[in-house]
Amino acid sequence: MKFLARRLLYSLAILLAISFLSFLMLQWAPGDYFEAMRMNPRVSAQTVEVLRAQYGANRTFAARYVTWMGSLARGDLGVSFAYGTPVGPLLWPRARNTLLLTGSSMILSWLMAVPLGIWSAARKGALLDRFFSFATSTVLAVPDLLLFLLLLLLAVRTGWFPAGGMVSSNFDDLSFWQKAGDVAIHFALPALGLAVVALPLLLRHVRAAMIEVLNAPFIRAARGHGIPPWRLLWRYALPAASNPLISLLGLSIATMLSASLIVEVILSWPGLGPLMIQAILARDVNVVIGVVMLSSVFLLAGNLIADVLLFASDPRIRVE
Repeated sequence: MKFLARRLLYSLAILLAISFLSFLMLQWAPGDYFEAMRMNPRVSAQTVEVLRAQYGANRTFAARYVTWMGSLARGDLGVSFAYGTPVGPLLWPRARNTLLLTGSSMILSWLMAVPLGIWSAARKGALLDRFFSFATSTVLAVPDLLLFLLLLLLAVRTGWFPAGGMVSSNFDDLSFWQKAGDVAIHFALPALGLAVVALPLLLRHVRAAMIEVLNAPFIRAARGHGIPPWRLLWRYALPAASNPLISLLGLSIATMLSASLIVEVILSWPGLGPLMIQAILARDVNVVIGVVMLSSVFLLAGNLIADVLLFASDPRIRVE
């Protein structure tokens, strides 16, 4: 409990620092949401000033930050300038969609990376091992943006997958199982794209961790005692190689979150990515900060889960 409480305190301190720095950088950015109104001849300067006062845009940085912290305590995360509503209700449905996409993609990538990495490490130098090394190097060299654009081209040219969105236009008229299938077919392409982005790095780390453990003396001794190869890999080598892989779990969340913002925009997945792009272009400060804070919460939660798993699996950390 002390370990968990200390990690939670660290996470809260990091979130506080992120919120302050986000506010500070947006304060330094030139212009605001109401600057575009000044260019409109049909909107008077008095109207613009009234709106700025209504939304608190004419207040000092400290006053606006304290007000936003109060809204954070209430869960509404301030008011969106563009939508005129609290930011929280705008973010929660999109955050759920982003979590669905990134969580499923992460599970899919790990389910592929672990067996392939173990198999590749057990057959180091074989033809298929060299093929996997070449394939992962090639995928790593391809920019994420180009990969997602190729997936969009595949959807448009073949018609096998929807070119965007989360559901079809007739979604409300479908039965339960038809709705599930409709969401799944819309979900398949962005989830596959995210999994492909994360897979090469995960596969290389699993392979490297397993190769290091397979050369350890206790593995050679176990092999000399006649333990079957499959049991040697899964029962002895994989638990010994789990520490760096558990740490990698937390880092892979950052990769997923950054890539999900791009794939959501390109494939029109209704997550946090398109909302953040729109808010940045409109200079809707509270929405931008809300998306940044939610993404930070997801990242810190993933790292916290990885720390807890590492604490549970490694007795040396518990002793420390």
